[in-house]
Amino acid sequence: MKRFLLLIALVVAAISVQAADITVITTALKTGNATNLQTCMDKSVDMALADKSKICNAQEAVSMLNGFFSSNKPSAFSLLHHADKKDSGFLVAKLTAGNKSYRVNVTYKVEGDKVVIQSIRIE
Repeated sequence: MKRFLLLIALVVAAISVQAADITVITTALKTGNATNLQTCMDKSVDMALADKSKICNAQEAVSMLNGFFSSNKPSAFSLLHHADKKDSGFLVAKLTAGNKSYRVNVTYKVEGDKVVIQSIRIE
């Protein structure tokens, strides 16, 4: 009986530590389609793109990203690191766009089964 209860406790612990699904974020960055991120943005997003830095709403954040992608077409994207904590997480990636390499940092919070982007930095 003790073994059974321990097994159930381990299964419950494993389920609660499950990583957030960041597929929408990585796909949008890989393809340069920032419009797909509109539904994932928080009410205010800390944006830093190359030489521009601004705290803005979701629509402005998408507009900034679309402007960046219009002059820097993505040609390669690789996820370097992804970590989740209890209610938040982050990812670090390398983006090759417009013959340049950029380091991408995205922080987000987790609300239910959805990730909500809080900041995006492309440097």
